[in-house]
Amino acid sequence: MQSAHARLLSQFAIGVSTIALVALPGAAAAQDTRAPDAAATVGNPGPSEIAPQASAPEGETGDDIVVSGIRASLREAVDIKRNGQGVIDAISAEDIGKFPDTNLAESLQRITGVSIDRSNGEGSTVTVRGFGPEYNLVTLNGRQMPTSTLGDGASAPASRSFDFANLASEGIAAVEVYKTGRAAVPSGGIGSTINIRTPRPLEKPGLRGSIAAKGVLDTSRNGKDPVTPEVSGIFSDTFADDRIGILVSGAYQLRKASNNSASVGFRDGFLGSENNWGTLAQPGTPGSQNITNRPGPNAVYEIPQSAAYDLIDIRRERINGQLVLQAKPTDTLTATLDFTYSRNKVEVRDSSVGIWFNFGDTSSAWTDGPNAGPVFYTERFAPGKDLSYSSALTANQSENKSLGGNLTWDAPGNVTVSLDGHHSTATSKPTNQYGSSTSIGGAIFGVQNQTIDFTNDLPIISYNMYPGINPLDPSLITPTGNAFRNAYFRDEINQGQLKGHYDHQGDILDSIDAGFSFVDNQVRSAYGFIQNETWGGVDPRGASFGAAAVPDDFFRQVSLPDKFKGVQGAGSSALPPAIYTFDFERMAELLRQQYNICSSPQTGTVQANTCLANFTTDRRIREKTISPFVQFNLKFDLFDRPAHLIAGVRYDQTNVDSSALVPIPTGTRWTGANEFALSYAANSAFTTFKGSYQNWLPAFDFDIEPVRNVKLRASYSHTITRADYGSLQGGLELDSNPRIGGGTGRNGNAGLVPYKSKNIDFSAEWYYSNESYISVGYFNKDVSNFIGTTQVNTPAFDLRNPGSGPRYRAAVAALGTTDAVRVRDYILRNYPGSSQVTGQTEAGGATYLNGNIFGLPEDDLFNFQISQPFNSDQTANIHGWEFAIQHRFWDTGFGTILNYTIVNGDAKYNNTLDPSIGQFALTGLSDSANAVLYYDKYGLQWRIAYNWRDQFYAGGAFDPTYVQAYGQVDGSISYAFTPKVTGFVEVINLTGEGRRGHRRSDNFVTFAQPGYARYSAGVRFTF
Repeated sequence: MQSAHARLLSQFAIGVSTIALVALPGAAAAQDTRAPDAAATVGNPGPSEIAPQASAPEGETGDDIVVSGIRASLREAVDIKRNGQGVIDAISAEDIGKFPDTNLAESLQRITGVSIDRSNGEGSTVTVRGFGPEYNLVTLNGRQMPTSTLGDGASAPASRSFDFANLASEGIAAVEVYKTGRAAVPSGGIGSTINIRTPRPLEKPGLRGSIAAKGVLDTSRNGKDPVTPEVSGIFSDTFADDRIGILVSGAYQLRKASNNSASVGFRDGFLGSENNWGTLAQPGTPGSQNITNRPGPNAVYEIPQSAAYDLIDIRRERINGQLVLQAKPTDTLTATLDFTYSRNKVEVRDSSVGIWFNFGDTSSAWTDGPNAGPVFYTERFAPGKDLSYSSALTANQSENKSLGGNLTWDAPGNVTVSLDGHHSTATSKPTNQYGSSTSIGGAIFGVQNQTIDFTNDLPIISYNMYPGINPLDPSLITPTGNAFRNAYFRDEINQGQLKGHYDHQGDILDSIDAGFSFVDNQVRSAYGFIQNETWGGVDPRGASFGAAAVPDDFFRQVSLPDKFKGVQGAGSSALPPAIYTFDFERMAELLRQQYNICSSPQTGTVQANTCLANFTTDRRIREKTISPFVQFNLKFDLFDRPAHLIAGVRYDQTNVDSSALVPIPTGTRWTGANEFALSYAANSAFTTFKGSYQNWLPAFDFDIEPVRNVKLRASYSHTITRADYGSLQGGLELDSNPRIGGGTGRNGNAGLVPYKSKNIDFSAEWYYSNESYISVGYFNKDVSNFIGTTQVNTPAFDLRNPGSGPRYRAAVAALGTTDAVRVRDYILRNYPGSSQVTGQTEAGGATYLNGNIFGLPEDDLFNFQISQPFNSDQTANIHGWEFAIQHRFWDTGFGTILNYTIVNGDAKYNNTLDPSIGQFALTGLSDSANAVLYYDKYGLQWRIAYNWRDQFYAGGAFDPTYVQAYGQVDGSISYAFTPKVTGFVEVINLTGEGRRGHRRSDNFVTFAQPGYARYSAGVRFTF
């Protein structure tokens, strides 16, 4: 898959670039001799001009050439890049209310060195020069914006990264990507600072605007392909001799899609020489004869723990709006008041069939190499093993509000003073009575054996039942365990900025910029959960009683192979032909009424008359940052050629207060074959931690034009990225469901200092026409203060392991087996004083008791792997090259954009090291490329774009995960029927490319997802 993408891109790039290079002399000779269009002041991020108004097809009016559409967007982007200091790229709106792509992230991936991550099939976060989302700072009109997310609903947010899916593109004028540090640009982005600019009415006086409506057809939808609406509009007008202006924009989008996934969960990595619970049998011991090509003693391998096919249906509703009021009472004073609003409501329903391994009677085969990958993994069971049918609902709403004000005064003496402030919030919370991330388990008991075959891109999960048990008999499905997680996240930023600009216009000193910023950032993340570990069946009388309580019409049989169309292996005869799904709310209400799963849960407490858990973890972070800066802008001739030097320094001082209210565990329970749970005290305790740090951040940018239309640049800067919120949040917290071999937990660190990078950039750029250029750039970053993770194996809270103690050893000795179902049955029957029978399971002619086995003081201490972040003394070097061509083919209407980014460095994961050794690696590090061919003439515009990203490391300090190389083709076409009315058609992922991830070995697949095209068509009216 990867090589095919690379070949396609190479052929496309070579062919189009050859044409472009052949055309260069003629293009250069015929270039427009006009001065470049006016561009925004790059040194001070802020609003810029609205893109040119839509007009008739290109022609002449007097001596002026009217340029609109794609060409206008490219010309403005070229002006920003050419006239800026340092390395900057931009994307501008083609027209008011018309950004090039329907999603900002999907637009940004066209920029050299920028690649994106996708969530639910849609671009959400960006990676720049190999630095993932958490290393990039996003601002709105130069203001630091809050971000909100709930993640899985059961853990602290792990990133500060802005989710571009929260913003519709229709109200955006331009997006600027600053790749080099500047003293006048806010700190926080090692990879880049990305500034989103929205339009302002006084920048383009008069009445203007647009209204657009379209329908979207997402072919990924399971069962049917509904057409969903998107409507947007923007209105701008000025009054009182253009001294008062108002701008209103809004967008409504409804999207329905599916994102089916095959997933495999793995245990932590092992060396072949290890011999403990969950490892492969050592040579010569029982079970070793069932292993083919066993990994050698120094090879690293991983054992599958679980696997599932998930049929995921998504409903996203997004509302955006902005109101801008401007007044210019005098020629020297401009006041701006703006309010920006966005609401992104996402509902995800997941119906799955899954299996779980207990590491008993297993067979397996393995590939060669230091990273041994599984070929297949099989386990056989005694009667009573379950096949899981589950339903999950994740339903949350993220709401952003930003109220800002700005006063700009053109003072006497060539001084401009700007006072800017804003109050902005981002809040995420659930939108239903069950919680933010919820699941209900169901099962058919009687799995005889189960297998995962890893020889295809799609992991093939298969299972055989004991005689007489049909996995597609709905009358056998019994409800089992369930969990309702309730989460809340809020980020509030209050920021004030005072900036001054002195225009000296002297022989060398051109101008001076200085300013001061104060940011008060307050973050709160809270969550709690209620849970019932009734994995043997929710009804205490036995699985058959629980199954009988659920009407058969609760379940709907759906075919499975067609849900993974296009993924290699989907046609395997071993793939289950169908599975059962059930409606989450209907099942939840039945279980509430018959089994009191919410009012009397085994873990947690609820808010009255709901399934919303009370918060047991409540974490607060408050960061206060003061940041003055000064910057000198020099303009001079060097060797009789124009040159610029910008030298400045920014000082950052940040104080951090981190408070945490976390649950205190008081006991343990063995609740299922391989299921354990913690019990908690009624009250939690607050702990508070503090941290602080200071940084001096110098920045130097130099450029010279050695020959006309050629620019050489050199930059040196220091930049920082602050630690993610999850790492800063304190309090020892244990995961609520340990395993028989131990549990996991984490502890934050408020004393973390930021990543710091020392950056060097060089670039050469040739602008041979207003819309055409060639550039080559080199960058080098030395990054220190990397945040790594250390793991400490330790007991916690004196918790005991009921699966490792005198009762367990007595059961194993009496039964002659470690089979978990039989051992639990023995303990429940013979130790009633330290256990609780809650039901029974009948399978294969035998009856097995279910229930809780409580940890006792004489049991062995439970071991927990506690993860804690720390600043490593390791320094990593990241370096690479950026190549870009943007070319207009004379007056034919055709043009092309080609770019390729090569990223290298020593911050890569070593898959062959002992998995007990934590490693640092840079997430998102990968090469990327774009190839775009467009046409813009006679009112017709079309564009086809291919975006490619190489395989990249996605995380994991001890066990890495990777996302495989991915390429996607997008296209759009529009036609101006009149100067005011345009029809358009757009397609995303035209060829339906799927995605796949894995661990150390390609065979260690973690997810495999099919891809589908998304089409939209509509009409836009411009005035």
